[in-house]
Amino acid sequence: MAKSKVYDKSFQFSIRIVNLYKFLISKKKEFVLSKQILKSGTSIGANLSEANGAISKAEFSAKVSIAFKEAKETEYWLQLLHETKYIDKKSFDSINKDCQEICKMLFSILKTTNRVRTK
Repeated sequence: MAKSKVYDKSFQFSIRIVNLYKFLISKKKEFVLSKQILKSGTSIGANLSEANGAISKAEFSAKVSIAFKEAKETEYWLQLLHETKYIDKKSFDSINKDCQEICKMLFSILKTTNRVRTK
């Protein structure tokens, strides 16, 4: 996974999240929601990094599952920041699109490793 597309995308997404955090605290003076999105948004790549070092398929799947849940949580914080006018529509659309792409990629990995039920 070290050179995978989802890992690379999640790392670049983490950079965007860190920059969003810096914007929120310096320009918007928002210190609570910004901390939440910083934690969940950077946790995606961190969990994928841990998955890369997994010693079993079960451990790999568990870490990817956590990354997926963190990505879904990040979507929530992004929506909340947008709806409360901390980020504008253009910024929201751009970063949320990246988040949704990561979610789809992670969900696909989970389907492949049989960690999710599909009907």
